Amino acid sequence: MSTRQDSADNEPRIERRADLIAPMQKGEKPAVRWRIGTEHEKFVYRKADHRAPSYDEPGGIRDLLMGLTEFGWEPVVEGGHVIALSGTDGAISLEPAGQLELSGAPLENLHQTCAETGRHLAQVKAVGDRLGLGYLGLGLWPDKTRADLPVMPKGRYAIMLRHMPRVGTMGLDMMLRTCTVQVNLDYASEADMVRKFRVSLALQPLATALFANSPFLEGRPNGYQSYRSHIWSDTDPQRTGMLPFVFEPGFGYERYVDYMLDVPMYFVFRDGRYIDAAGQSFRDFLAGRLPALPGEKPRPSDWTDHLSTAFPEVRLKSFLEMRGADGGTQGQICALPAFWVGLLYDQGALDAAWDLVRDWDMPGREALRAAVPRLGLDAPLPGGGTLREIAPQVLALSRQGLAARARLNDAGDNETGYLQPLEAALARGHTPAQALLDRYHGAWGGDLARIYAEASF
Repeated sequence: MSTRQDSADNEPRIERRADLIAPMQKGEKPAVRWRIGTEHEKFVYRKADHRAPSYDEPGGIRDLLMGLTEFGWEPVVEGGHVIALSGTDGAISLEPAGQLELSGAPLENLHQTCAETGRHLAQVKAVGDRLGLGYLGLGLWPDKTRADLPVMPKGRYAIMLRHMPRVGTMGLDMMLRTCTVQVNLDYASEADMVRKFRVSLALQPLATALFANSPFLEGRPNGYQSYRSHIWSDTDPQRTGMLPFVFEPGFGYERYVDYMLDVPMYFVFRDGRYIDAAGQSFRDFLAGRLPALPGEKPRPSDWTDHLSTAFPEVRLKSFLEMRGADGGTQGQICALPAFWVGLLYDQGALDAAWDLVRDWDMPGREALRAAVPRLGLDAPLPGGGTLREIAPQVLALSRQGLAARARLNDAGDNETGYLQPLEAALARGHTPAQALLDRYHGAWGGDLARIYAEASF
């Protein structure tokens, strides 16, 4: 989740509907300016006892952040606490229970993206070795209850932690016990955004299956391949899901704005602090009738904040954000942007992918989304068959798209190699979750503590 810094007091107020559409229109770029922004989270644990460290304890999360400043990262302070870092590789921030996230810089190609990931992991491991900290690349804490986990000193999280139990049964699990990998991608026009949104939303369950990596909960198998994805099914129905309106005729920026105006607010940020507006209406804010801030109208930064508080499978801001994948290994972190860049940044691959999914009906899409957390690649497709049957075809389209981009590294390699972890998993017939379960029931002899040796960075 994003880290907020103060906007200027003289920031203009939103007066027209055009002001709400403006961030999406400003995101339009010609293909030569399309970039790749990758975000990835990891669990932090103490090597001595696998405990999740608190913010304040010696060698805890605060010390980890401060240790990273030796690599040129600059602290971001909220309420007297360092809660994030900024630098040339983007931003490092904290999720609610201390999960560490890199929100990478917008980069031109996957070689740069994977190099950025490697730099980040080398830095956090160097500091972690000194502090006795390790990092797990999974989608869900495999052995922690909610009560086992600390809460970070960020104002927006206090508001969300209070609000989540009012609207769903698993929102606290989402905040405290999950990690993800996401990629942010550009579009050329409203029409290009619509096509990319539809393709990526329809195929997001395939990404969930390919990257499924959360089969354990509180020390035992949980019956799911992506329990992280299952958690989103009862987090907050007003701000999650498959967005049926995206597939309706006439979808575009205006319709997404209407959706966001219907999403209840969480907060307003003023003078360095978060004001609780949970459940209140942005429409009332536009009219100067927000109970949390009576008489005030929103600033553009308030709308930007609000756009970040919806959590559908694909999210639109000034770019499209792919949100379906569990946290994973370094290879999986590099594979996720490769998968989507190959499909969405080459017109031929994009059109062929749309041909695969265009005839799916909405009940079938919803059923696929509901089935994939438990069944993974065996989830049934609308109209028959399973994800396992179309996965090789979709990966082949992604590979073709990456090859057509012809972005080479210094060794002359194109970007297709970053798909290798996905292609290898399909060849084995196993998702990452299934591979972990095989080891749990086999070589580990049911000892889940072994996961710390095998799933750490």
